[in-house]
Amino acid sequence: MLLNALSTDLYERQGKALTNFGRTLPAETSDLAQELTKDPYNFAFTGITGRYNEKLLKDSLLNNITRFLVELGTGFAYVGKEYGIMVGEREKFMDLLFYNLNLSCYVVVEVKIGRFEFADIGQLGGYMVACNHILKKEGRDNPTIGLLICKEKDKVQAQYALESSTQPISISEYELEKFYPEKVEGTMPTIEELEQRLSSL
Repeated sequence: MLLNALSTDLYERQGKALTNFGRTLPAETSDLAQELTKDPYNFAFTGITGRYNEKLLKDSLLNNITRFLVELGTGFAYVGKEYGIMVGEREKFMDLLFYNLNLSCYVVVEVKIGRFEFADIGQLGGYMVACNHILKKEGRDNPTIGLLICKEKDKVQAQYALESSTQPISISEYELEKFYPEKVEGTMPTIEELEQRLSSL
């Protein structure tokens, strides 16, 4: 676990998501909820390197559920994918639903392969309120938390969206591959250089 944390720069990412937890959660849980977030999330374990869509990304996350749970953090238990709940006369489907044992609450996770948009907060917030009305049990569960994980975000736009919401939401980005620092580039030989070196032996 320690090696995994070091190799994924966990210290640099832990608790770094933009959230409104300080305003929307009780003081005794807001700090713990913040510490559970990451920015960015490291989804390199999915093995996705080419073009992809949301279905492929979500399927890849769940095909690697153990590593996905480790990346999410301590206390997460998987409940379901495309989890359906009846809202009025229509069934709505949450991308991913988890339960966090440390926070005693449901966690709705929405994964977006594009840039963050204001509408994403409205969609996630609606799922969270529905979860509170339908799934949350009084005396057992705390209010539902939402994690919006997108490919990229404008920090100012994300902050404005969080200020507009009364639901406890975090907004993070994800990475599919680990990029090496620029200073490393040029220090490793190219394939051609390796072949030339081998042929001269």
